[in-house]
Amino acid sequence: MNRRFFLSSSIALGAFAALARLPVDASLLQETSGLKDAQSNNPKSSGDGSKSKGIKKVIKTDSEWKQQLTPEQYNVMRQKGTEYAFTSPLNDIHDKGIFECAACGLPVFSSAQKFDSGTGWPSFWAPIKKENVIEETDKSLGMTRTEVLCAQCEGHLGHVFEDVPKPTGLRYCMNGVALRFVKQT
Repeated sequence: MNRRFFLSSSIALGAFAALARLPVDASLLQETSGLKDAQSNNPKSSGDGSKSKGIKKVIKTDSEWKQQLTPEQYNVMRQKGTEYAFTSPLNDIHDKGIFECAACGLPVFSSAQKFDSGTGWPSFWAPIKKENVIEETDKSLGMTRTEVLCAQCEGHLGHVFEDVPKPTGLRYCMNGVALRFVKQT
């Protein structure tokens, strides 16, 4: 066998194998292969294996999210970023109301479950309804955490930690830019 042919074939095969192992960008697939419609009828499972009941999915392309969200919201909600601690005006809200997903408007938290955790992010001890959020394992940054996503648009809201006392022992530590407050009278 020709040595040059063998080397070029080996390099090509190795490159193909490496590309096959790369993660696929779902938003790119939606834009190019029509998966958008198929996924709207297939709700994403939560971390416990159950599906979000009665929640109609909001599916948009990456470019649609970029048009709708501010750059900071897009970074947090679509790219799983984190806002700087103590920068959210929602930290100082103590009025009665509902905290909705900033991307789709799904009610996710209530002021009745809000508390001051001292961490610099709006914190809640429970969501309004468990099915309004999806919890998934997040192994980024060299640690294991539980990520919290909006069950309707799958926007990244923050993380939940088991490090506070009563009533649930849970601290839903949310990014303020991922939420919108609606005051109730």
